Amino acid sequence: MAIQRPKGTQDLLPEGSPKLSLDTQASAFTHIQDVARRVLERAGAQFIATPIFEDAELVKRGVGGSTDIVRKEMFTVTYFGDHGGFILRPEGTAGIVRAYLQAGLKQLPAPLKLWTHGPMFRAENVQKGRLRQFHQVDYEVLGAEGALVDAEAIALMVGVVRELGLKGVRVKLGSIGDPEDREAYNTYLRGLFTPHLERLSEDSKDRLERNPMRILDSKSAQDQDLIRELDVRPMLDSLGEAAAAHFAQVRAYLDDWGVAYDVDPSIVRGLDYYRRTAWELHHEGVGAKSALGGGGRYDGLAEQLGGPMVPGIGWAFGIERLLIALAAEGVALP
Repeated sequence: MAIQRPKGTQDLLPEGSPKLSLDTQASAFTHIQDVARRVLERAGAQFIATPIFEDAELVKRGVGGSTDIVRKEMFTVTYFGDHGGFILRPEGTAGIVRAYLQAGLKQLPAPLKLWTHGPMFRAENVQKGRLRQFHQVDYEVLGAEGALVDAEAIALMVGVVRELGLKGVRVKLGSIGDPEDREAYNTYLRGLFTPHLERLSEDSKDRLERNPMRILDSKSAQDQDLIRELDVRPMLDSLGEAAAAHFAQVRAYLDDWGVAYDVDPSIVRGLDYYRRTAWELHHEGVGAKSALGGGGRYDGLAEQLGGPMVPGIGWAFGIERLLIALAAEGVALP
């Protein structure tokens, strides 16, 4: 039997290939990257590229020890049979912030807008639009903390997919507050869930101590049933004064610019470095898991990686998932 490609990966094929589909068409990937480049560089972003493997500690500190990525989904890199200190990158933000700190990019004028594209790796259960090697377009802004930067980032994400011809997208917008807001909210969640510990999934039992907010993002049906039964108060109702004012400013900019969104109190995002603004971009044509991508603010990430405090915000979307949405709408690519 001939050797097959690894499960959860796919080949990008040239025109005329007998088994060609939109999400394996090399020219479709190139087109998306070209449109992203045009939209983002028009807004002042510069291209950056980081290694596809990084020190494992970078991801553990940046993404967070309570996440599924660190606990279940990391691909470890070994060489000479005995080194396991590196992993294939599961997302792009931590590596870009690491490069920003290491290369002294803080000396450049702020805000510094950066973008990249490339493969990411997660050991996931393979399903439609969810691969073990997948490709992202990533946009980051470092060195600015005002709500204007948040709103612009959201508008640019929508702008890229609109310029590609995609119409049926919607922004789901939320806020996860400042660290003190999250700490108070996590205390509330621990008190709420602890009496029902035995009804939580094994993953959520672990999250209850590490980061209870991650329970709200659980994929377990039994966890979601319990959340509904307990009528959990959303994070948006627990924002401090500063975070609430910031969220109101972000919404005001988006309203002024005509960028449609739905306020979604359930948005908590899956990575530990987020704070304040968080959002997801959805399209029903992708399937039950309708998110094309998402983003948020991560002002504390640089400090977690051993650097000074650097405000940051960014987003990423999956190219494969975007191609599924384009195919669902029948958008013809050039």
